[in-house]
Amino acid sequence: MVEELHVVRNQKDTVFRMLFREKKELLELYNALNGSAYNSPDGLTICTLDNAIYMNFKNDISFLLDSELNLYEHQATYNPNMPLRDLVYIAKQLEKYARDETIYSSTLVKIPVPRFVVFYNGTGEQPERQILCLSDAFEKETAEPELELKVLMLNINLGHNKDLMEKCRTLKEYSQYVDRVRKYAKNMRIEEAVERAVTECIREGILADFLSAQRAEVIAVSIFEYNEEEEMRKIRASEYKSGKEEGIAQGIEQGLKLGIEQGIIEICKEMNLTFEQTAEKLKLRFNISEQEAQERVRHYWD
Repeated sequence: MVEELHVVRNQKDTVFRMLFREKKELLELYNALNGSAYNSPDGLTICTLDNAIYMNFKNDISFLLDSELNLYEHQATYNPNMPLRDLVYIAKQLEKYARDETIYSSTLVKIPVPRFVVFYNGTGEQPERQILCLSDAFEKETAEPELELKVLMLNINLGHNKDLMEKCRTLKEYSQYVDRVRKYAKNMRIEEAVERAVTECIREGILADFLSAQRAEVIAVSIFEYNEEEEMRKIRASEYKSGKEEGIAQGIEQGLKLGIEQGIIEICKEMNLTFEQTAEKLKLRFNISEQEAQERVRHYWD
């Protein structure tokens, strides 16, 4: 399965993908993650889904090395659904990998070992590393899931996973660059912040060759990434506020309803009405079933 990774111009790119679509940098990252010492980028085969999209899911970087099929994803927003997404990716990748084999024969078809990693550098707080499991999404909890997929999620913001950063200079410098963009964007327009970050990083030797060679594209991509990240943050904040306000409104409504309910029951008791008569009045007042009315009366009756 030899299919070179394409830069899809009709799909937004990211600085992370621009950096690690090159075999040399990708091998450096793999070695840092796995404690290995491979030194020939030619032994690494980059592969991707058609047009980098399958079922509207984007595939960042996938590659074969030493009988392992590695799927690397970059996320600026925490996504607990990455195991499910990676399940879709790996199914399609393995389908292509085994397309010249027959899976209905008595011979075992060998496949590479799948490895899944998410590199997170969003602004939300996340631990140094965590494992996201497909089984966490199961509607019913099971002690021994028959289908499982585990994704290693690493926080690559500046100051996190220092050992990994020291082993992979490209990842460390990428983290430094992103941190500068965000820092400057707090006090100036994003266009000015990115321009300043790029200029300073080149001068200080941070991703200098990469930024010098692809300055215009990096600036455009960085601005897009930052604006998208900010827009997603605003959307999440708006959804939280809306949900909070809706919850408060529902709580007030429920509280008023319970207050009326309890008041009716207390009045009925003062009038010496029976349990059944009180339940009937509650049933009519709130248009509920007889069983539910009796359960509500029982709650306050004793």
